[in-house]
Amino acid sequence: MSVHIERGYRTWLLRSRGGGVSILLRRRPVIVVTALLLAAAAVAVVSLGVGDYVVPIPDVVATVFGFGDSRSQLVVWGWRMPRVLLSLALGAALGAAGAIFQSLTRNPLGSPDIIGFDSGAYVGALLVITTVGTGYLAVAGGALVGGLVTALLVYVLAYRRGFQGFRLIIVGIAVSAMLASVSTWVILNTDLNIALAASAWGSGSLNAVGWAQASPAVVILVALWGVAAVLSRGMHALEVGDDAAVALGVRTGRVRLRLVVLGVAFTATATAAAGPIAFVSLAAPQLARRLTRSAGVTLSGSAAMGALLLVVSDLIAQRIFAPSQLPVGVITVALGGAYLIWLLISEARRR
Repeated sequence: MSVHIERGYRTWLLRSRGGGVSILLRRRPVIVVTALLLAAAAVAVVSLGVGDYVVPIPDVVATVFGFGDSRSQLVVWGWRMPRVLLSLALGAALGAAGAIFQSLTRNPLGSPDIIGFDSGAYVGALLVITTVGTGYLAVAGGALVGGLVTALLVYVLAYRRGFQGFRLIIVGIAVSAMLASVSTWVILNTDLNIALAASAWGSGSLNAVGWAQASPAVVILVALWGVAAVLSRGMHALEVGDDAAVALGVRTGRVRLRLVVLGVAFTATATAAAGPIAFVSLAAPQLARRLTRSAGVTLSGSAAMGALLLVVSDLIAQRIFAPSQLPVGVITVALGGAYLIWLLISEARRR
C-alpha cells in the first residue's frame, strides 16, 4: 500500500497490509535510480548485439530469455554475456566503494583510486601474479591484502588526534605515488611474458573476459552487497557526526572499520577481475548525488551510476577503433580526467 506524505519533498510511504512494516521513500531518488538501471540495461543489450557478428536487438532479448537459435546463444551467452555482466557488476562495486570512502572522508575526492587503496590492491594482485600465478581467488586474495595494508598505512599516517578528510586524501595521494613506483619495479624485474600481460591488465581491461573470470567475481560481489545493505544505515548515521551517530546507537569505530574493509573488498574484487579501473569510484557517487538531489552520497544511486558509466565506457572501448579493442581503463581515465578538472574547479569556486 502506497501513501503520499508532504514533507517538503515528495515521498512514498509503503506499508504492509497488517501495518507492522512501513518504509518511507523519497520519490526522486527512486525514479533516478530506476532510470539509471534501465539505461544501463539498455546499453548492455546493445553491447550484446554489436560486434563482428551483429545480433539484432529483438534476437538479443529473445536469446537472453532462452528463445534464440544456437548461433545467437553462442554469441550472446558464450562470448559477450560474461563481459557485459562483469562490466555492470564491477561498475556497481566501484560506485559503491567510492560512496563509502567519500562518505567516510566527507569529501568528493575521497575515492579509493585517489587515496591509494586502488593502487594497494593492484600491487597486492601484481605480487601474486608474478610469484604464485593468475588464479582468480589467489589474485583476489592478494588484492584484498594489498588494499587493506594500504588502508591501514594511510590511516596511520593521516591520524593526528582524529581523522580529517583532506589530510587523509593528501596522504593517500602520496602513498599512491609510492605504490605506482613499486608496481613499475615489480613489472621491470619479472619475466617478459608475465610483465607484458601484467602491464596490459594494469590498464584496467575487460578484453577476453570469460565465465571463468565473471562467475567468481559476481558471486563475491553479491555477497558483499548483502553486507553493504546491513552497513548502509551506519554509513549514513556517521555523516551527521559521531556524537549524533552514537546517540542513534551506532558504534562509530566498529562501523567505520567495517565500512573500510567493505570498500576495500569491493575495490579488490574489481581489481582482481579486470585490473585497476580509475575514476568510476570518483565520479559515480557525485553524479548520482546531483541527479537525486540527496544531501549525501547513497550506495544505491552510486552503484547504479557506476554500472552505467562502466558499461558505456566498455562499449566505447570495444567499438571506437573496431576491430581493435582498447582497455576500458583508457576510456574511464579520459572521461574521468575531464570530470576531475570540473570537480576541482567547482570545489574551488565553492570555497
